[in-house]
Amino acid sequence: MKKGQILEGLIEKVEFPNKAIAAVPGEDKKIVVKNGIMGQKVRISVNKVKKEIAEGRLIEVLEPAPVEIKSACPHFGQCGGCTYQNLPYEEQIKMKEIQIKKMMDAAVNGDYVWEGIRKSPSKSEYRNKMEFSFGDEYKDGPLALGMHKRGSFHDIVNVTDCQIVDGDYRKILACTLEYSRETKLPYYHRMHHAGFFRHLLVRKAVKTGDILIDLVTTTEHSFHTEFGGKEWADRLCSLELDGQIAGILHTKNDSVADVVKDEGTEILYGQDYFYEELLGLRFKITPFSFFQTNSLGAEVLYELARDYVGDTKDKVIFDLYSGTGTIAQILAPVAKKVVGVEIVEEAVEAAKENAKLNGLDNCTFWAGDVLKVIDELGEVPDLIVLDPPRDGVHPKALEKITNFGVEKMVYIACKPTSLARDLEMLQGRGYRVERMACVDLFPSTYHVETVCLLTQNLA
Repeated sequence: MKKGQILEGLIEKVEFPNKAIAAVPGEDKKIVVKNGIMGQKVRISVNKVKKEIAEGRLIEVLEPAPVEIKSACPHFGQCGGCTYQNLPYEEQIKMKEIQIKKMMDAAVNGDYVWEGIRKSPSKSEYRNKMEFSFGDEYKDGPLALGMHKRGSFHDIVNVTDCQIVDGDYRKILACTLEYSRETKLPYYHRMHHAGFFRHLLVRKAVKTGDILIDLVTTTEHSFHTEFGGKEWADRLCSLELDGQIAGILHTKNDSVADVVKDEGTEILYGQDYFYEELLGLRFKITPFSFFQTNSLGAEVLYELARDYVGDTKDKVIFDLYSGTGTIAQILAPVAKKVVGVEIVEEAVEAAKENAKLNGLDNCTFWAGDVLKVIDELGEVPDLIVLDPPRDGVHPKALEKITNFGVEKMVYIACKPTSLARDLEMLQGRGYRVERMACVDLFPSTYHVETVCLLTQNLA
């Protein structure tokens, strides 16, 4: 097997995350490719040959897998947003469960209770937030607004029929693209660091139907005065939507990084926030608030976490990596006190405001890095909830966390591989995995949330 060869093979299995393993007749080595499904016969270009395995790029599916279906999304395959639109939802769930169970069986010492995977209440149109990017459909092509093309950092696919958001998003996207083209202004080129249009951010509350729309541009031109930002807002307000627009905003961002960054936001219409409801509590959401992107799925996740936490009466709970304090406030009504720690200051301010909104006076929130702030809290918790970012918990922070010696800990992981890594240290420090389950917050993708209950092994 050599780099550059074009080979045909059969995908034998798929491992997390999105690693399809293909066997090629007559070859000893297997080839790892992205975006494959078990049972597909595929054509592969070999990119790299290692001692044990090779890596390649999937060029073409020659024969579909027996379980494969035609995707309902016309952009599937081109758009890099979804991986498994061509699998029935039950097959997606089955595959994710097999992958995560295998990973956790290898990471856990001894027996534990595996409780499977909870489904998302909505299989399509489930997202409450989308960040669309401006670019061109192809080099020097027409202005596009949508998602990055699969395998590309530059080309953008117009996703006017995206199936993981509802019809309101699609109408807002089409309206904004049409108006942006009329201005004749260029998109912000990530390599040249020049241009105007960058991103369109849309959020919609599932329970209230309120919508926030935010156009992110550079300051190369004055969109509000010079190019009629009010006219864009008026066009959006004239759309026939199922929900109602709470606010239309314009955010300035001259950062060279390809991220949505707030360097000043002005309100073109309405207000810069709305409210969403989860498990009977209300949360104020701004354009850049952290909030789970699947509201109904988040309720499933937080109910599972609450079940794993168990009895909280007269107990002090640490909610580390607390975000906007969602978990803290769900646990607070039946706890003595909940202390949240979060590094993003805006999220901490939102958490404080939301706690006040929900009439909770037993929540306190600290802004700062868990690694440093944990020494300043001045309290000893009875139990700890961990909901870290994708990279998991810093080893030094994890050491400090285990030094509290709490009897029970609940770890919520948006990246299972980070949980599997952190379990090694947690178990080494005397914790035992009791129960574990997944929640599918991201249908049609390979992502999944994992919840793990650990107890102190006092033996």
